[in-house]
Amino acid sequence: MREIKVKVYPSSSRLKKEDQLAWKIAEIASDKSRPGGDSIEMVINRIIDNASVAIASFNRKPVVSARNMALAHLRKNGSTIFGLNPKIKVHCEWAAWANGTAVRELDFHDTFLAADYSHPADNIPPILAVAQQKNCNGMDLIKGILTGYEVQVNLVKGICLHEHKIDHIAHLGPSVAAGVGTLLKLKTETIYQSIQQALHTTISTRQSRKGEISSWKAFAPAHAGKLAIESVDRCMRGEGAPNPIYEGEDSVIAYVLSGPDKEYTVPLPNVNEEKKAILETYTKEHSAEYQSQALIDLARSLRGKIKNFNEIEKVNIYTSHHTHYVIGTGANDPQKMDPKSSRETLDHSIMYIFAVALEDGNWHHIKSYKPERAARKSTVELWKKIETFEDSEWTKKYHDPNPRNRCFGGRAEIVMKDGTKIEEEKAVADAHPYGLRPFSRSQYINKFKTLTEGIISQKESKRFLKIVQNLKSLKAKDVKNLNIQVMPKLKKNKSDKTGIF
Repeated sequence: MREIKVKVYPSSSRLKKEDQLAWKIAEIASDKSRPGGDSIEMVINRIIDNASVAIASFNRKPVVSARNMALAHLRKNGSTIFGLNPKIKVHCEWAAWANGTAVRELDFHDTFLAADYSHPADNIPPILAVAQQKNCNGMDLIKGILTGYEVQVNLVKGICLHEHKIDHIAHLGPSVAAGVGTLLKLKTETIYQSIQQALHTTISTRQSRKGEISSWKAFAPAHAGKLAIESVDRCMRGEGAPNPIYEGEDSVIAYVLSGPDKEYTVPLPNVNEEKKAILETYTKEHSAEYQSQALIDLARSLRGKIKNFNEIEKVNIYTSHHTHYVIGTGANDPQKMDPKSSRETLDHSIMYIFAVALEDGNWHHIKSYKPERAARKSTVELWKKIETFEDSEWTKKYHDPNPRNRCFGGRAEIVMKDGTKIEEEKAVADAHPYGLRPFSRSQYINKFKTLTEGIISQKESKRFLKIVQNLKSLKAKDVKNLNIQVMPKLKKNKSDKTGIF
């Protein structure tokens, strides 16, 4: 790996493109690196994971809306939509839109946390959609996805968007553009321009994840993927982009991020070095914001130590800066304490999540968010007793440069009315690569079968799992079958609104 120094340069310096971050990303996207066996297997795991959560969200309102929009853009030799007959095809950017929304809706796929945070599997829907439309084979798809992960993970390591209230999809646009560039074997120049266009068009604010969180949280990465595909298309036609997109006098670092005096360090592999950042990422066992994963497991463990929930006086959770200020009481969002809040808001409230997990001893992607569950009197009473605190030690562990030492959990202190305290801590989720029960292929398949039960047939389940596990040998015609069709008898929800398309 190498460390790329990135800072603002005055226009008069005429910074060479070869010295720009976008070019250095494009270089690794267009190189000849060979995927490693572990990385290939992890790509397969994440495609299975994406399919699981996409099918589980098939009839949810944002997914229905996105799908209906996509279906207004049919294309004979286009790309498939999760859940529909594979004979139905749409333009790839619209398949990316529909499938990206389905993957993101339940907040249940993979994550990577460092200086910023991300859901790197958001790269898969747009890259897969382009692969289907452009007749790419399984190994082409693997290479494209590995580039997408590599770029997003390393941007997240080097550049924090959150501190400037910029949404994390600003790292996704460039990563998708780079991944599509690898997939299609484009020249470095074309990928370079595509990355810059994709970043320029995908910068948005963090308000999408603040206050009363709306369905845009599910649409946001799908939108970035769609815009990245369109950026690549334009640049393949010879169009250029604003540049230098990171280092320019009036560009991203200068006026969106930390300003002209800031220098960032972004790690990138050397040209032709194996891309294996995907191995640093981790998926979710529970359908909730990632910082809650370890705390859900912690609540499940603590539950057996509490004889009478009515005797709880207060619950204090000591955790990292990020957890406290994003999903904890440090966010100062009254919606996070309101039983009438949206599902999107509740899955970003550790106070709600911890209360339900403590009472129920488990977590369910549907039942745990039902309005009647949120409004349960005992839950609301417990919920109001929970407060989070930033602990500098947990913040330090959250940012530890060694992935093996990095922690995303916290310490819970349950104070009983008689003054006794019940305390326990958990560093990482049980499903984390360094947790008690790290996810392996069998866990990904079990998650797939659990989430798709009653939605797809056993025959369809076996077909998909067989073909996806043979990904590296798939021909282009087989890549077009990397889709899942729901059972015909399943009632397909329809949107109660119509739009322009």
